[in-house]
Amino acid sequence: MKKAWGIMPDEWKAILAESGLRPFRADQILQALYRDWIDDWDKATTLPKDFRERLKTDFPFTRAETLEVSSSADGTEKLLLSLEDGQTVETVLIPAKGRFTQCISTQVGCAMGCVFCASGSKGLVRSLAADEIVAEYMAGRKRGDITNIVVMGMGEPFANYDETMRALKIINAGRGPNLGARHITISTCGVVPGFKRLAAEGIQFELSVSLHAPNDALRSYLMPVNRRWPIDELLAACREYTLATKRIITFEYTVVSGVNDSRACAEELAEKVRSVPMAKVNLIPLSPVSHRPDMKTPDEKTMLMFLDVLMKRGVQTMLRRSRGKDADAACGQLRLRRLGGC
Repeated sequence: MKKAWGIMPDEWKAILAESGLRPFRADQILQALYRDWIDDWDKATTLPKDFRERLKTDFPFTRAETLEVSSSADGTEKLLLSLEDGQTVETVLIPAKGRFTQCISTQVGCAMGCVFCASGSKGLVRSLAADEIVAEYMAGRKRGDITNIVVMGMGEPFANYDETMRALKIINAGRGPNLGARHITISTCGVVPGFKRLAAEGIQFELSVSLHAPNDALRSYLMPVNRRWPIDELLAACREYTLATKRIITFEYTVVSGVNDSRACAEELAEKVRSVPMAKVNLIPLSPVSHRPDMKTPDEKTMLMFLDVLMKRGVQTMLRRSRGKDADAACGQLRLRRLGGC
């Protein structure tokens, strides 16, 4: 069964014709879905009632019920959504001056096993379908006009490549939500085959890579994916991507006190990322996660030292402030707490 939010806007006419429905209604459907933002065919009052009944049967809406909202003093909101099979995922809404960013998930849980991430602490349950990913976006849009999307929630986007890309293309489509490609950022932990596939798409989505360590020994401890695709192989894929697309890659580096926060780590990181044209680094202090109390947030002095080392070595660097700490905004924490893991 095709779900309404899993259909590309330019597919509607042909799909309606295949179903014996009148294809000229496609424009009215798109108006209802992405200009009136309906989540129930009964709300599409410009369509005849008998036609709405057919749509309910043939193209139902994906249900993503908001079970819980965790709010932070800084305005960040984290939503725990229940899907039709009872599984739960999280999406985070982050307000800032001139923008309203949504962080979306692509899987229930995660198989990558990064040690400081709550998303994967219970393993991977399943990947999300495109309509479920779009349903996350729609749940967020009910709470504000989304200007940016970061695919940095639960799961690894490149491990669910086809469904993730379909969802993002729907959100990007001019006759759909029409969110600009440069306002959508995909984050990978380093699944190397995904780089060539994304480059071949010819879409100007932004790309970020979770690096978190400057050498194989440390990165393999923090991120088991490094045992499959070591740093040098990962950086080679990054170089190929930037040369093919002329797009900047952002390296995300979560700083963990006493683990990857030394001056030596900063100096080694600078040498590594300078090998990738146009690369930049986002430094992020660890958001504490309850399942790893041994992982601590670094102090301000350490963050500033790390920033200084990178910038003095010519690396474009941004120091990010953690948002939503009091809203359990680190990936997976609301779901983990609901499962009894916090």
